[in-house]
Amino acid sequence: MPQPFVPPVVFGVLNVTPDSFSDGGRYLDPSAAVGHGRALVEAGADVVDVGGESTRPGAAPVAPEEELRRVLPVVEGLVAGGVRVSIDTRRAEVADAAVRAGAAIVNDVDGGRDPALLRVAAESGADLVLMHSRGPAARSGDYADVLHDVAGDLRGRVDAAVAAGVPRDRLVVDPGIGFSKTAEENWRLLAHLEDLGLDDLRLLVGVSRKRFLGELVAGPAEDRDGVTGVLTALLAERGVWGVRVHAPAASRAAIDVVRRMREAA
Repeated sequence: MPQPFVPPVVFGVLNVTPDSFSDGGRYLDPSAAVGHGRALVEAGADVVDVGGESTRPGAAPVAPEEELRRVLPVVEGLVAGGVRVSIDTRRAEVADAAVRAGAAIVNDVDGGRDPALLRVAAESGADLVLMHSRGPAARSGDYADVLHDVAGDLRGRVDAAVAAGVPRDRLVVDPGIGFSKTAEENWRLLAHLEDLGLDDLRLLVGVSRKRFLGELVAGPAEDRDGVTGVLTALLAERGVWGVRVHAPAASRAAIDVVRRMREAA
C-alpha cells in the first residue's frame, strides 16, 4: 500500500535585517516584524524563522549585540502570541537568548561549527537545524562531486552535534541550496536528495526566491514565488520534512495539491 502523505512543515521566513536579498528593511521595527510573523502563520506557516543577520553574498557581519537587539523582541512577541519560533543564527549567545525566550528550534547556517552553539542546543532541548555551508570563503563550483561532498560534510556536522550531546532525533539537516553552489549544483542536489544518504534524519530545504531561480523567472525576487511553489510541491511529493519559504500561502496551496492527488490515487 502507498505510504500516507505527511505534509512538510512550512517555515515562514522573517528577516529582521536592513540588507536581506528579498525583504531587507521591511521589518526592522519589532511591532511590524511581529505583525508580519503572525501574518505568515495566518497564510499557512507552521513555524516562523526569525533571522537578524543577512546571509546574502557580500553581506556585512553583524555584532552579536546588534543581532540580539533585532531578534529578541520579535521572538518574545511571537512566542507570547502562541507562534512556534525558529531562531536563524550562527551565534551561541543569540541562540541561547532566543530559546530562553521560547524559540523551539535553532536554525544554524554554519552547521554547528561553534561548539558553544552545540552546547546550547544540547542543554536547551531545542531542535537543531544543521545547514550545509563551507563558510564565507567558499566559492561556487569548488566541489569534486556536490552530492558526495555535501553528504560527507553534513555527516561530519551531525557527528559533532551528537558528540556534543544533541540527541539525533532532535537534529534536522539542510543541504544549503544556494550557499556557495552553482545553479547546476543546486539543481543536482534537489534532483538527488535521496542520494545524500541521510534518510534517518529530517530534511529541511530552502529554495524560496533564491538567485538560481532567476534563470527561470526574470525580475525581482518576489516574482519567484510561483516557481518556489512548484518546487515545494515536488519536495512534498518526495517526502521532505520541511520547506523554508517567504510566501507560505503559495507553498501551502502546492502542498494541498499533492495531498489531493495522493488521496485521489
